[in-house]
Amino acid sequence: MFSEKAFRIFEESIEKYHIKDDVYQSFENPYPNDKIEHLLYRKNWIDTVQWHYEDIIRDPEIDPVAALDLKRKIDASNQDRTDMVEYIDSYFLDKYKDVTPKPEATINSESPAWAIDRLSILALKIYHMQEEVEREGASEDHKAKCQAKLDVLLEQKKDLSTAIDQLLADIENGDKYMKVYKQMKMYNDDELNPVLYKNKK
Repeated sequence: MFSEKAFRIFEESIEKYHIKDDVYQSFENPYPNDKIEHLLYRKNWIDTVQWHYEDIIRDPEIDPVAALDLKRKIDASNQDRTDMVEYIDSYFLDKYKDVTPKPEATINSESPAWAIDRLSILALKIYHMQEEVEREGASEDHKAKCQAKLDVLLEQKKDLSTAIDQLLADIENGDKYMKVYKQMKMYNDDELNPVLYKNKK
C-alpha cells in the first residue's frame, strides 16, 4: 500500500534528522531524484526541520533578532512545503493521466498529496509523543496522559492511511478524478503583497 511505504519513508527521515537533532544540519536525500520516494523523503525532512523551528521560536528567552530570522526561515519552509505537495500531486497526475474517469466520478475534497502532507505531520506527532511516553524524569501521570494521546494518534494513522489508499484506488479505477489547484500564496509575492510592492517604489 502506498501509505505504508510513505509512512516508512517519513519515519526514516525523522530518525535520520534526530541523529544530530540540529535544524542547521546538512541534508542528503538517499533516494534517486526521479522517484516518488525522493519527494516523500524531502517533504518530511522539511516538515521535521520546521517542527523544530516552531519549538525554538517559542522559547520565551529567545533574542528578538534571532526570532525574526527564524520567522523568515519558517515562512520559507512553508513555501517549500507547499511546493513539495504540488510536486507530489504532479507525480500522481502523471501516473493516472491515462485513466478515464467514469461519468459518475467525483472529486475529492483534498488532493492525494495534501492527505499525504497530513500523514507526514502525523508521523512527527507520533514520534514526539512516543518520546514523551518514554521521557526520563517525567511523572507517571504525564506518561499516562501522553500514552492516551499516542493511542489516538495511532488510530488516526490507521484511518488516514486507509483513506489515502482508498482515494488512490478510486482515482486509478476512475471512480474519482484529480483536479489540483495551485496554492497561489500572496504574502511571498512582491507583486501581490501590498507591503512588498509599496516598498518597491
